[in-house]
Amino acid sequence: MKSRHLFLLLCSSALGAMSYGVMFTLLDDYRDAYSISESKLGFLVAAGFITGFIANVLIAPLADRGHAKKLVLFGISVEIIGCLTMAFGGSFPILLLGRFLTGLGSGSSEPAIRRIIILANPDNMGRNLGLSVSAGVGGFALGPVISAVTAEAFGLAAPFLIITALLIITFIGISQLHVAETAVEDAPTQRVAFDLLRIRPLLGAIIIGLALFVMIGTFDALWSVMMDDIAAPTWVASVGITIFALPMLFLAPLGGRLTQQVGPFKASISGLSIAALFMATYGIIGSPYVMLGIGLAHGVVDGLTITGGSAAIALVAPRERLASAQGLYSGMQTLTGGLAAGTAGFAYEHIGRHTFWVCTIVMLVLIGSGAFLARGNLRIKG
Repeated sequence: MKSRHLFLLLCSSALGAMSYGVMFTLLDDYRDAYSISESKLGFLVAAGFITGFIANVLIAPLADRGHAKKLVLFGISVEIIGCLTMAFGGSFPILLLGRFLTGLGSGSSEPAIRRIIILANPDNMGRNLGLSVSAGVGGFALGPVISAVTAEAFGLAAPFLIITALLIITFIGISQLHVAETAVEDAPTQRVAFDLLRIRPLLGAIIIGLALFVMIGTFDALWSVMMDDIAAPTWVASVGITIFALPMLFLAPLGGRLTQQVGPFKASISGLSIAALFMATYGIIGSPYVMLGIGLAHGVVDGLTITGGSAAIALVAPRERLASAQGLYSGMQTLTGGLAAGTAGFAYEHIGRHTFWVCTIVMLVLIGSGAFLARGNLRIKG
């Protein structure tokens, strides 16, 4: 794969994540400006996860049937509409629609992007998947920076309009790329991917990966609100997201290569187990500045191990159904993230920061269950 082709695909991933990063750090502004409750904010986060699940499961398999490039372009188009809706939404229903559309767009394009990246250079799968993670994390990390610089000065619409312009440029670039597609006669006949759950190591990898999005859904729904409630300065909430994400931005490619060497299951299990313990500390520590330090360490661990799930799926899934398997994996994760976000917002209103302890327990249960199902493949490498 040419570096220009890879760069454009990574830009698509980065911009989708950037729109989420912007929305994430504006949650407290939505609460104050539009009188949206914490529970509704949780559902706002959850909406994109849930629509991402629908797209990953129902739309992503089309990438295995000769439509990978079309799916990427479709996803970008829907994200553009979603960002414009978020930009001009002044109420919960309109913001919910915008979040619905951005989730649908990202869920449609990401499995197709992974398929293209994996098949274009299998020998460097770990590194390229790591670059994909870096792009997503980098976009997410830049989102709060863009919102901090532009939202207060030019209004809540400004950061979404910037992302929209960049998405349009990326769409034009990708539309001119040539992508090797599956021939119609070689395409799998299955329209959805749920039959892949019969493959025990793949099911185990998915269940382990769900722990990651229990963590993400809980963290994303509560971080900004929690920081506001413990009287942290506004910059701490925004910078905290960047500090958490920054190690993943730089370490994910290295982590991808490391994952190929030690094995993706080992990397996922060890990294997520440590991350679960970090989540527990967010329910105890009262200083936002100490939390920044813990977030940095948390980001380092995630950066070195986060590609393990996608790599494990790529190794145990049938080769002709890579996009379907990656879409099923991402879809189950996004659905879990949505449920976790909605539940976390509700739980926070009733039990406060103890919600993070519940998250830790759920993560450890998922990791153990997935490892048991995949126990015959835990040492697999490649």
